[in-house]
Amino acid sequence: MRALAAPLGRLLARALPRDQVFDGIVPMPIHWRKLLSRGFNQSHLLAREVARRTGLPEAACLRRKRNARAQAGLSGKQRRANVAGAFFVPRDSKPKGRRLLLIDDVFTTGATANAAAATLKRAGAARVSVLTLARTDRLSGFQVVRIADGMERSD
Repeated sequence: MRALAAPLGRLLARALPRDQVFDGIVPMPIHWRKLLSRGFNQSHLLAREVARRTGLPEAACLRRKRNARAQAGLSGKQRRANVAGAFFVPRDSKPKGRRLLLIDDVFTTGATANAAAATLKRAGAARVSVLTLARTDRLSGFQVVRIADGMERSD
């Protein structure tokens, strides 16, 4: 829901490590077909809110080149294969030497975040850190929710 972008983005901004310096915020891209059908990219909405609250610029330096199938229900190995080669850095973007913060909504196995970060690193990014709204613990069957003030709760 778009209305949740502001309050959830505020929580993400509060969770940002204060001892790290970033040059730009990169939202996890979705394929243009998915964007057309959904109407929005939830990671972009969150990234825009974090950028607004921190004063960091959004860095549009990552795109999806193919529409990978949904990751839900796939094993870790299948997830890695599913997103292998799914990203590219446009020629006109400039990640070289930059310390980038990649924003995603949910982190499950890390396959998507790893593939995206590796693409940015190959394009010359000095460092890529990942900040997500939620992390799913697939092994236990429940989700761990981290709240910005350090508390955790299980659902």
